[in-house]
Order: sequence, then C-alpha cells, then structure tokens
Amino acid sequence: MLLEVKDLWVHYGGAEAVRGTSFEVGEGEIVALVGANGAGKTTILRTISGVKHATSGEIRFLGQMIGRKGPSEIVSMGISHCPEGRRVFMMLSVKENLQVGAHIRKDKAEIKRDMEALYESFPVLRERSKQDAMTLSGGEQQMLAIARALMSRPKLLLLDEPSLGLSPIMVQEVARIITNIHRTGVSVLLVEQNSVMALNLADRGYVLETGTVKLEGAGKELLHNEEVRKAFLGG
Repeated sequence: MLLEVKDLWVHYGGAEAVRGTSFEVGEGEIVALVGANGAGKTTILRTISGVKHATSGEIRFLGQMIGRKGPSEIVSMGISHCPEGRRVFMMLSVKENLQVGAHIRKDKAEIKRDMEALYESFPVLRERSKQDAMTLSGGEQQMLAIARALMSRPKLLLLDEPSLGLSPIMVQEVARIITNIHRTGVSVLLVEQNSVMALNLADRGYVLETGTVKLEGAGKELLHNEEVRKAFLGG
C-alpha cells in the first residue's frame, strides 16, 4: 500500500478537526476525500504533508512512518502537496515557480527535461514562462500550482480543492489534467468540494463528516449512493 492513515486525530487547540480517521491510497489510484466544509479534508492533507502534526494515529508512506517528519523530508520521500488557493509565488515568474518546485533535486539536466515536458502538457505556461505569476488568470495559476508540485517527481500528489473558484470550462480542464497525471503513474489523493467531479475521477472515495469517515467505496458507487446524493450532492 502506498499510503496508510490509521486512527488519525488532529486538534487545533482544544478543537477536534479530525477524529479517528482511517483510509488508504494504493499505487496508481485516484482516491477522493469529499464532504462539507469543516469536515477535516484540508487538515488531513496538511497533516500528511507535515505542515500540521497529528495528535495521535499513524501515517505510513511505503511502509515508513512519516507522522513526525517535516515537509521537506516528506517531499523528498515522494509526496507533493498542491494546497488550496493555489499559493503560487506571485512575484516570481512562471519558470521560477517551477524551479522552486524542484528545489530538493540536484539533477539539473533532468529538471530541465521535466520542465520541458510540463510545458508540453501546459502550453499556456510556456507562453507565460517569463511573466510573473500574479499576471496569470485563476485557471492559469492553478495549472502552475499543479505543475510546480509535479516538479519534485512525486509518487503521490495531494490536491486540495483544485477546481475552487474556477469557471465550468476550467473545472473540466482541471479534471482532464488530473486524469492525465494519473495516466503517468502518479497516485492522487484529491480533496474536492465539487464532489461530482471528484467521485467521477476517483477509483475509490471516502465521505467525511465532522472529522471522521462516514462512508467509503468505489467512486462511481458513492456518486450514485442515495445517502451521499442527499447529503452532499444536492439530492
């Protein structure tokens, strides 16, 4: 198993954000975490990537405990986190943002090759390579954020709300990008408020409610589950 999360508890002060959550991601899978705002989805990703430490529980990546490791070490192990809100470096150019994504790597020729491959996948980034990230549209910034995360050559990509605030056409483009990333062999743990998109893409999904897993199953099965539809998909 690529990623195993067991009985995870996370607190902010005295408040429980995640309560005994367990799930797993296999190699080559897209796994979706869906649920209402405040369900603990973003906190889970932040805890996996080392930005936040758990109160208790286990996080294993390729069999190794990572719950107390820092973000840089976790990236070097093969986990990359594309956070909610894109978080690109606005005053840096597109090219410089991509170079930041490869900061843990020393293989300059391979970095150059990977950047060229990403320009092939995201042609607009090639066109904008010398522009500051602040000049990009929201959709273009999201592409840059995803491409930057891929520059570390992750085995597992954590995607937090990649469609947030985007137009319907750009949401479709983000879904296409996630599918293409998956086809390259990268596993994806996807957090999405757009549950329909997430469950359509996912091999498996987990429905979270107030910090704990309420339902789990194949993505398409959850999409057509009456309880899920009423609670999270608008009936």
